Formats: sequence, C-alpha cells, structure tokens
Amino acid sequence: MSEQSEWDRKALAEVGELVRGRRFTKNDYLESGLGCIHYAQIHTDFGAIARDSLTFLAEDFRARMRLAHPGDLVIAATSENVEDVGKAVAWLGDDDVAVHDDCYIFRHGFDPAYVSYFFASSLFHSQKIKYVSETKVVRISGASLSLIEIPVPPQRVQERIVEVVGAVDDQIAALDDEAGALEGVYRAAAPLLWRTAAGDEAEPRSLGDVMHLDVVRTPMESGTTYRLAGVLNAGKGLVDKDAFDGADTEYTAMNVLRENQVVMRKLTAWEGPISVVPAEFDGFVASNEFPTFTLSADVAPAWMRHVCRTPRLWAEMQSRVVGTVQRRKRLNPDQLLSLTLPIPSRPEQEEAAEALDAIEGQAAAIRAEAARLREVRARLLSGLLDRTIDIESAELEV
Repeated sequence: MSEQSEWDRKALAEVGELVRGRRFTKNDYLESGLGCIHYAQIHTDFGAIARDSLTFLAEDFRARMRLAHPGDLVIAATSENVEDVGKAVAWLGDDDVAVHDDCYIFRHGFDPAYVSYFFASSLFHSQKIKYVSETKVVRISGASLSLIEIPVPPQRVQERIVEVVGAVDDQIAALDDEAGALEGVYRAAAPLLWRTAAGDEAEPRSLGDVMHLDVVRTPMESGTTYRLAGVLNAGKGLVDKDAFDGADTEYTAMNVLRENQVVMRKLTAWEGPISVVPAEFDGFVASNEFPTFTLSADVAPAWMRHVCRTPRLWAEMQSRVVGTVQRRKRLNPDQLLSLTLPIPSRPEQEEAAEALDAIEGQAAAIRAEAARLREVRARLLSGLLDRTIDIESAELEV
C-alpha cells in the first residue's frame, strides 16, 4: 500500500487557524518599514510563494496590524471573479508581514508551499465555489474557508509534491522569462519599421496616401447568421464576439471584413484601437463603429500589422482625438488618414516585417509551450491531490 492511499482529508478549521487581516490603505505606504500584503497584490504580483514585500508600512503599525508569520498562508478573500477568489500565497520572508483586511491568514503545520498549491488546485476550487457570494465583487468568508477540506498526506509526501510541482513551475517561469526577453527584443526592433535599407528613417507620408476608407456598407438580411468581430486593445487584433441574426436591430449598418483591410474603432478610451484583418476573420462583420480601410499596393499588410501595435502610431492617434470626456473621445477616419508616418518602400517594409514576424513567432511559440505546461501542471496537481497520479510516477515524468 502506498503512502498516498492512506491520506485523510480534514477541514481547514481542524488543521489550522484562520485570522482576518486588518485595514490599511495605499496612503499608508512608505519606502521601507514593516512589509505588508494587500489583497490585490496576491492577484497581480505574487505566485505561489513570496519572500519579499512589495510595499511597506510604518514600523509603529506593527502593534495594531494582523501579521502573517513566515510559513503562514495569505488568502485573498475578495476578487472580481469566482475563479480568482481564494487565491493564496505562502509567505516565506524573513520577518512577519502585515495583512490587509480583505485577506485571511492561515496558520498551519503543513509544508507552506503544499498548502499554497492546494489553494490553486481544482480540488480547492470545486469546494470554494459552493461558498462564494457574488455581488459587485466576489467574496468568501472565513467561516466558509474553514469548512474546506484539504488532503493530509505525510510531511515527506507534501515535500515531494512541492518538489514535483515546483519543478514544473521552474520550467514555466523560465519560459515566461524567455518569452518576455523576446518581447523586449521585439519592442527594441520596432523602429526597423520606419527605416530604409540604408538605416535612415524613411520620408513621412500621410496614411491617406497609402490606404483609403471603404464607404460601402453591406445590408443585413433577416434569417442570415453573421459573426461579429470586435477590436482588441493596443492593436492586438480582432476577437470573435458572437453570432447574431441579420434582423437584429442593434446593428444598423455593417462592414464585411476582408483579409488585410485595416479596421479601426472610433471610440478611443483604449490605446491603439486599430488593427489589420487576419485571414481567419475574412467574411466577419463589424458595426459602423468600426470603419475599414483598404491598403494600396505599395504597403505590405504584414508591415502595417506591426505598425498598428507601435506606441508611435498610438501617440499620433491620441494627439488627434476630439472630445473632452474620456469615454466619448473619438478619432474619425479622416483624422486617421491625415496622420503622417515614415513609410519605406514595400521591399523594405517586407524585410522589416519578416524580422519582426520571426521574433514574434518565436515568442508566441514559447508562450504556447508555457500555456501547455500550465495545463499539465493543473492536471498533475489535481492528480497528486486526489491520488489518481502516483507520486513516484510524477517524479519520473518531471
């Protein structure tokens, strides 16, 4: 009989103590002093383990704060969605750390990383979902958390699970670092878009010289199903929003998108509301809030696709928006066409786009591998906790 077959499950209240944090605000932050953890940092800044504080309070706060000791778990009790509520981090710093009142401290006798991994598992999620309350924000109470059951393997098995899952985490972190470095190279190489083969910046031309506004609208037909495209932020492309019938009165005029058109969003509350239509969106439709443009023969679509992601273009666009209220600011098609940018010859455009495509493709492949490993990690962790995966087999696999 393996060690795993004898695991018991116990409620968190049986194996530890849950303590709610105490209130502090961002106005209390100092450059140094008593480290503190705000619930938002658990969602955005920390992984399974934290050893260093990102923010600090005055030392005289120590006596009135609730403190997590090294080895304690800090749990975010609120979130914007069900998936993230209850996200936790094991505090392994050298000193105690103050904890925000939208968090709970869990004091326990487990391996700290093991408990943190449990809080990220499907086993934890399947239990917490019964207890969360959903209003404007999603919350879980300390009373509800105390009812959640955690597997209680021997200490050595906990450590082995941490070693196995931690090894996968290390691989994921290495891939994320590599992809991040490549994305930095991409940003540094973006000025190639504006340069000639001699290395000089090309002569400026107005966008109106190299693309024109499409004015024809396609009438919609009742009984016909259309796929609606939306524009993602910062020139990152299009997204399939939903399907709808042509009789839907919400949409009064539509553009049928064609591959390599430029599509923009008039509302500019977001940066870079302009993109190039990829092949997979050929035939989609966009509402009249999304004017489209056709590129002339001397502009390479791949070049324009990269240009749409550049802060230089975004800055030019933002400088021409009209309106005073952010949600109502607009950039009209004529204003977009009036922008002037350095535009090299088409062969020079294609050469720059090919270089950036290669960098971007490599980064995307690495991100995809990291995403695959995250799925593997989730299955591995769940299997180890519910004993459908043997720890010895997992160690060999990793």
